[in-house]
Amino acid sequence: MIALVLSMGALFAWALVAGRLTRWSITAPVAMTVAGVALTVGPHPLVRVGLSTSDAERAVEIILAVLLFIDATEVPPGIIRAQRRLLTRLLVLALPLTMAAGTLLGALLFPSGGWWTAALFAAVTVPVDLAPAAELIRDTRLPSWLRGVLTVESGLNDGILAPVFLLCLAGTELHGAVHDPVSESLGEAVNALLWAVLAGVLVGKPGGRLLQRAWRAGWTGPAAVRLGIVALPLIAYGLAVVLDGNGFVAAFVAGVCFTPHSRALAPRSLGLVEDVGTLLSLALWFVFGQLVTQAFTGDFDSRVIAYAALSLTVVRIVPVLLCLAGSGLDLADRLLLAWLGPRGLASIVFGLLAFISLAPFDPHTADLVGQVMTMTVLMSLLVHGLTYGPLAERYARARERAGERAGG
Repeated sequence: MIALVLSMGALFAWALVAGRLTRWSITAPVAMTVAGVALTVGPHPLVRVGLSTSDAERAVEIILAVLLFIDATEVPPGIIRAQRRLLTRLLVLALPLTMAAGTLLGALLFPSGGWWTAALFAAVTVPVDLAPAAELIRDTRLPSWLRGVLTVESGLNDGILAPVFLLCLAGTELHGAVHDPVSESLGEAVNALLWAVLAGVLVGKPGGRLLQRAWRAGWTGPAAVRLGIVALPLIAYGLAVVLDGNGFVAAFVAGVCFTPHSRALAPRSLGLVEDVGTLLSLALWFVFGQLVTQAFTGDFDSRVIAYAALSLTVVRIVPVLLCLAGSGLDLADRLLLAWLGPRGLASIVFGLLAFISLAPFDPHTADLVGQVMTMTVLMSLLVHGLTYGPLAERYARARERAGERAGG
């Protein structure tokens, strides 16, 4: 209970001075991470969150289920239609190339782990999350189309990578437990994904339609609708678990199926589920602070630093620039899209799930995955959080000069 009091106390303290701290790029994720480090450091920390338990695994999965549902509902349909070619380049071409590059990097730096472990490193560290540079989406120095593209990319790529992560985790578990047949275990993972998709469709589409009809008929009110929406990702998660499927993939599919119906509901109907998701995500950032202290107090592998640095730069930038060649975008637009690939909550959750799953039979790999995730997210929190402001200013000046040249 002391962990709840102190973590929420840190959140409340941040809320009192959030406006002032934002001027120095100290966002809520940064503040909660710092609080997590401060309260969990040392041989006798004030707070210690147990992570290697089935309850912790279930809690992390539920949090991810809610966040993936929100990601699916926040995708602006107008942006998808207007920027479908650009988004195709980023999600259909650049994302697999980034995953392949991350896998190759993992295999080169950690050859003893095998290809499945290298692919798991990539699946954990590739998802883009704008949380470390959250103010970017509200920065009017960037054009609305570019901010919309970044929002869609960060909203969809973690949902796309979720089943890839599960397959890589299953393959890594096989590498550490060779007595299980490969085809059987991977078949179970694929079967879990199929049940997850079914559960998501069965919950998201009928749920959205029923809420829409009830709202139009006047049978319900705005507050009840908001509560009903919060229930949908939890229902999808629970149904998938009952069917031996994956709960957070089911929640993402439910969000995709629900979104078309959400536009006919009352304004701000998604407000409650978004607030719940924000609170849960900040709790995860606090836990991430503990992971930072753990990463540097154990046997730290120095190769992790190289992997994190290259993952945030070469692994992200090169595939995106290659896939944007011939897109018609200016060099400034291509470079900004390539650089802005911050890592955040999806990486934290995938890393935690991998750590919890691998720890019982392969603690070395579990620790390594945790260190890779922690270092990548920590670097992203510092680098992307501190550079988005100067980059936005330089971008605005570059666009202004280009406009002057065109006008002259």
